[in-house]
Amino acid sequence: MIVCSRKQEVMELISDSIKLNKTIGLVPTMGSLHEGHLSLISEALANNDIIWVTIFVNPTQFNNSDDLKNYPKNFKEDLNLIKKISNNINVFHPNEMEIYDGKPLLKVYDFNNLDLELEGKYRASHFNGVATVVSKLLNLFKPTNAYFGEKDYQQTQIINRLIDIEKIEVNLIICPTKRDKNGLALSSRNKLLSKKNKKKSSIIYESLIYLKKYFQNKPVPLIINEVKTKINSFQDFQIEYLEIVNNKSLQLESNYDKNKVYRAFICVRVKGVRLIDNILLN
Repeated sequence: MIVCSRKQEVMELISDSIKLNKTIGLVPTMGSLHEGHLSLISEALANNDIIWVTIFVNPTQFNNSDDLKNYPKNFKEDLNLIKKISNNINVFHPNEMEIYDGKPLLKVYDFNNLDLELEGKYRASHFNGVATVVSKLLNLFKPTNAYFGEKDYQQTQIINRLIDIEKIEVNLIICPTKRDKNGLALSSRNKLLSKKNKKKSSIIYESLIYLKKYFQNKPVPLIINEVKTKINSFQDFQIEYLEIVNNKSLQLESNYDKNKVYRAFICVRVKGVRLIDNILLN
């Protein structure tokens, strides 16, 4: 395992890998790793010659300073988890100065409206922040394959658009959401939940399953209202959004066409902790 904190070190190592025609797998993370991240790393390990995991809490994608401050960090534990998978995985752990050269400036992109709904509606500039840092990482590592989780499906579509805009040669690999035994999507934020609220949060995935079951058999406004009423009845739970959108455009539609593909997205605040999830409906 090689652990780097400087871009220059990475550039030299990547140059050597490219000269040897090695395939490179990149797994960008913000640390506080869990089984979801580890599944991405394992997938990369199985399909590439060289593996890089990045651990960087990117300040430009946070629109709430408290959220950034409270984001869980444990670099030592992250390294131990990675080593348990393999010692042949490299880690890039830069600071903000190294990534942004002391100027954490956002690039502003035209995402073709992919950023207007869902997370984009509630987190101003979030996706420009994500795209800014992902662009820097893709151009630094020049990976053959880059790995992201389906839990952040809107983010994967934003990154797909970024790749088109900047004409970056990389395969975007979207891996299935990993869940705990109660169905809650794995997230670094889950560590901020009380034991009781974590268990109760299984209602989020149960609600998505309910939407999937009845999407084509009941009026959409009815099933959405049923789910909202149920979740909001839980103490400490408040729905921030629940939307059914076109799977490709991520736009709301007034009428649902059976020949199109739709996905449900949900965000619930559980005593201030934002939990997101989604499910393909048809």
